[in-house]
Amino acid sequence: MAEAGLHLSDLVTPVLTVHEGALAHNEETVFTWAKDRGVLLAPHGKTTMAPALWQRLLDAGAWGISVATPWQAEVAVDAGVSTVLIANAVTDPAAVRRLGSLLGADDGLRVLCWADSLDGVMILANGMRDASRPLDVLVELGGAHGRTGARTVAEGERIAQAIAAAPGLRLAGVTGYEGPFGPDRSDTSVAAVDAYLETLIELHTRLEYPDDVRPVLSAGGSSFPDRAAAVLGTVGAEADVVLRSGAFQIHDDGFYSRMSPFGPLTGTAPLRSAMHAWSRVVSQPEDGLALLDAGRRDVPFDLDLPVPQSVAGAITALNDQHAFLSLADDARVAVGDVVRLGLSHPCTAFDKWRVVAVIDDPDAADPRVIGAVATCF
Repeated sequence: MAEAGLHLSDLVTPVLTVHEGALAHNEETVFTWAKDRGVLLAPHGKTTMAPALWQRLLDAGAWGISVATPWQAEVAVDAGVSTVLIANAVTDPAAVRRLGSLLGADDGLRVLCWADSLDGVMILANGMRDASRPLDVLVELGGAHGRTGARTVAEGERIAQAIAAAPGLRLAGVTGYEGPFGPDRSDTSVAAVDAYLETLIELHTRLEYPDDVRPVLSAGGSSFPDRAAAVLGTVGAEADVVLRSGAFQIHDDGFYSRMSPFGPLTGTAPLRSAMHAWSRVVSQPEDGLALLDAGRRDVPFDLDLPVPQSVAGAITALNDQHAFLSLADDARVAVGDVVRLGLSHPCTAFDKWRVVAVIDDPDAADPRVIGAVATCF
């Protein structure tokens, strides 16, 4: 990310930026914490789909990169990622065959995916039948009212047996996603998350793995990595405990600022939002109302609306290309002014941009652009 010789004022609004200092702070905080707790990180690459940002994670010591789909896995392989965890079932026969081809072309590549049904195992086995190297498969365990995943430990055992018996597949561990069981950080939610994580351990202890496999035990979205580390870490001597938290590198000023445990709960510094949007006032048709040039096609809105940070007020609505800024009584803006916006949910911020500018200091009067990262959506 070489310095571009530009300033923020040279860029056309609206624009999304990432802050180099916050990136470095977040990476250092979480990787140091993970090392101290003896857990590994395979951060979810779908968050940014930016290979340059993935490389920072790998350079910091990531075990691998997680992705959500086969095409994302191929982007990761093309970017030189040697351990790719597809945090999902792969049920497209053509995609399975393609994974077999990728494994056959590179002896140093490891690809892992999930299975939560016997039908899914059959699709994987049929697609890998003629592959020269096996595909590592993790049994996905879910729970009542969760997302995907086998609903009982006994069902998980049957899936594991099918994987172990299938040519072209190798039983490699147990996985799941705890997010649906804890909508907030209340004691009730934390207890539900912990109880779910204990079922992953129960299934893991019931399975017999191939002699040449050190099993993987994986969980950890971006809301409960501390609980995944605490619960799954108890079997770290016999398995690689791999957390997939992906939002920590970017963080935000919305959902994850409320949900992330980093800070007092982990004994670390809190994370800092590395992303901001910058949007220009295009109209001020009424007292107390300004229209900005960023809308639903530019900024995330699925969890929270953007928050104005350089002027007092609130974003009350978004259209495709406009944001409605309701100004506080004593706040003033003029047509042409630029407003900095705090954002919520990096996954749905980055997918709107093909290139994201890297800046040195979002609090500066005119931040320097010190680089850029490309996304692959």
